[in-house]
Amino acid sequence: GYASHGAIELTWALLLAAVRAIPAEVESVRAGGWQTAVGGDLSGRTLGLVGLGRIGSAMTRIGRAFDMNVIAWSPNLTDAKAAEAGARLVPKEALFREADVVSLHLVLSDRSRGIVGAAELALMKPSAWLINTSRGPLIDEAALLDTLRAKRIAGAALDVFATEPLPPDHPLRTLPNVVATPHIGFVTEETYKTFYRDTVRNIIAWLDTQHG
Repeated sequence: GYASHGAIELTWALLLAAVRAIPAEVESVRAGGWQTAVGGDLSGRTLGLVGLGRIGSAMTRIGRAFDMNVIAWSPNLTDAKAAEAGARLVPKEALFREADVVSLHLVLSDRSRGIVGAAELALMKPSAWLINTSRGPLIDEAALLDTLRAKRIAGAALDVFATEPLPPDHPLRTLPNVVATPHIGFVTEETYKTFYRDTVRNIIAWLDTQHG
């Protein structure tokens, strides 16, 4: 069993932390300082969802609760399915060009690997954020690092990476325009209760088959 709400909730935690510069503000307070930045807004901005399955559809509902304009794209998405979820289908290039926040919600496959590369990143607004809580290899990491170092976008908020755990000297650990967490989207009490309960049930079921 698996519950997807943990990943959805973490995506919004990262999104809000990034847009409102929460990590930097927390560090400032801990160091004896005060306000350090002017946060961004979500109301009236555009949320671009790459993938509109179960998690993407939930992201749409939350985005609309923040009064965001929600657009979406994926290889097989139709106008009708997008409208049913509360989003507007746009071409891939338009999504990266128009969105103030781009959030990835695709299954990793040969077709989706590297689906966000240099060309897509180059289309993004200088003020836009890229959020990834799905799978690291959806993004061309080298292209992302080039974009972040050049500050061509506001930054990236990431819970997943091409190599996990991240090597200790990996630049994504230290770049100032990165908000990073250690693949904890699924790490919640309810999800772990499900994992362990199902594991015990599976072991018992297997033992029952061994003893007739």
